[in-house]
Amino acid sequence: MELRFNVQTKCVRPQLQVSLLQACNFYTYNQMGDTPLRVLTCGDVEGKINVLFNRVKAIQKKSGQFDLLLCVGEFFASSAEAEAEWEEYKSGAKKAPIHTYVLGAANQDTLKYFPNSDGCELAENITYLGRRGIFTGATGLQIAYISGREGQQEPAPAHCFTPKDVTALVAPLVSTSSFKGVDILLTSQWPRGVWQYGNNPDINTKSCGSPSLASAADKLRPRYHFAGLEGAHYERLPYRNHMVLQENARHVSRFIALAGVNNPAKKKYLYAFSIVPLKGMDPAELVKQPQDVTENPYRRPAKGGQKEWPAATATAEVEEEPATQFFFDLGKKSQTPGQGRKRHSEGERQSQPKQPRRPLQPTGPCWFCLASPEVEKHLVVSIGTHCYVALAKGGLTSDHVLVLPIGHCQSAVELSAEELSELQRYKAAVRDCYRSLGRRCVTFERNYRSQHLQLQLVPVPLDKCTTEDIKEAFVVQAQEQQIELLEIPEHTDLKQMVQPGTPYFYVELDTGEKLFHRIKKNFPLQFGREVLASEALLNTPTRADWRECKNTREEEESMAQRFRKAFRRFDFSLQD
Repeated sequence: MELRFNVQTKCVRPQLQVSLLQACNFYTYNQMGDTPLRVLTCGDVEGKINVLFNRVKAIQKKSGQFDLLLCVGEFFASSAEAEAEWEEYKSGAKKAPIHTYVLGAANQDTLKYFPNSDGCELAENITYLGRRGIFTGATGLQIAYISGREGQQEPAPAHCFTPKDVTALVAPLVSTSSFKGVDILLTSQWPRGVWQYGNNPDINTKSCGSPSLASAADKLRPRYHFAGLEGAHYERLPYRNHMVLQENARHVSRFIALAGVNNPAKKKYLYAFSIVPLKGMDPAELVKQPQDVTENPYRRPAKGGQKEWPAATATAEVEEEPATQFFFDLGKKSQTPGQGRKRHSEGERQSQPKQPRRPLQPTGPCWFCLASPEVEKHLVVSIGTHCYVALAKGGLTSDHVLVLPIGHCQSAVELSAEELSELQRYKAAVRDCYRSLGRRCVTFERNYRSQHLQLQLVPVPLDKCTTEDIKEAFVVQAQEQQIELLEIPEHTDLKQMVQPGTPYFYVELDTGEKLFHRIKKNFPLQFGREVLASEALLNTPTRADWRECKNTREEEESMAQRFRKAFRRFDFSLQD
């Protein structure tokens, strides 16, 4: 195992090396790197160590063991209570439940907790990475890290870094021709301007971020970049690391900022994900571009008014590289998309217009194709151009609805761009409607033993349970039935996870958190309903099976009419 913590000396003190070798057995259990590593990342702990580890224990009890915990931001606090709490771990009276790696001090008051700036074991299972460096595991997973804040003077205080520190880390890596990027970048401070071209964070960005970290993130090309210190949870849209039509395609980067542990606003401070090391991934899979990818936020217009990156439409990008990235190695593909197909020049592509997709035909009478006589049209609430909304027959609640494509389509991954766009608009509109009624929206889809896409939207009263309760209920019941639910990044498209025709179950919470299961054999058809109907959530177990929820046609018409009235001010089809 290669361990490098100081890029100048490229060595590790013996006692630190021993502790890391013991702590990092997760890197050696799969030398080929074909099994994803399960990683937890945390924002500023600020001395609330017991709260953090109790939460981690609860997660691992429900979701299984994770391989490591990475902490960004300020791990310690200077209060007497925090010092007493830390002493329990330092003395061995308490032990961290997971191999934990922390960044260094971000202010002068917490420097006392770090006896060596090059990294060391602070307590059993808790390791300080160091001021800056690269940690490389046997499977090839690379974690780059820079502790502290950017200093404004030379020499910088011990809790700060300088542009020279960043150069010392970055230069040896990017100088090699084989360098593609790192898997994970950990910094306490945000990179300056990361929000450019993307979704905006809920903070004042005028004085936020480090210019040197922006440069580092641009050059290191991390697949995941985590940061803290701002007290905010922010998941930026993924951004590309290449110039479209000028450079070969590269993997995308995702920036995720996490809030402080146990913050009063209940902002997200823990992020769980699975990752196959970059060096172990198929190159074609690695560079697939998701549909919501943006330009690189760190690139600026060049002199002369020419953009450093030319404008490119999402459609052109998809034509070049279909969005089929697999984050968690959920299944092997029989053939790389596009393999054996001739790559046409721009002129040839323009002279051969793309043929319209042939609609798929149902294998028998379809209850959900809007033109079908089987459709119970009295349940229809709204009709758009490509999709429609209908009250669920035998719904879990009186305002449980479905969003469905008008034409025949089996699953969300088979929708056209236009259909998917309108489906997302309807989903957002229903979510807003539920919120106005004091309910949170839970969305799920089961693409298994069904022939028409039914996106289920179920309202759960805010006073019944929290989003965390809903997530916990799904995870616990999945474990009880030996169903592996994986949490996937918030902006991940299902088309990145599975190919058309692949059975799957998917649930999305009102916070945007997503859980995914790739169905390989028998799957309980009412799983989503059973979880939501359970005592912990809606507490309506008799409504778990829609066939047992019988209403007269008059009752259904009345419920549909009530929801149409509530939904009217959110229904964009009436405005368009």
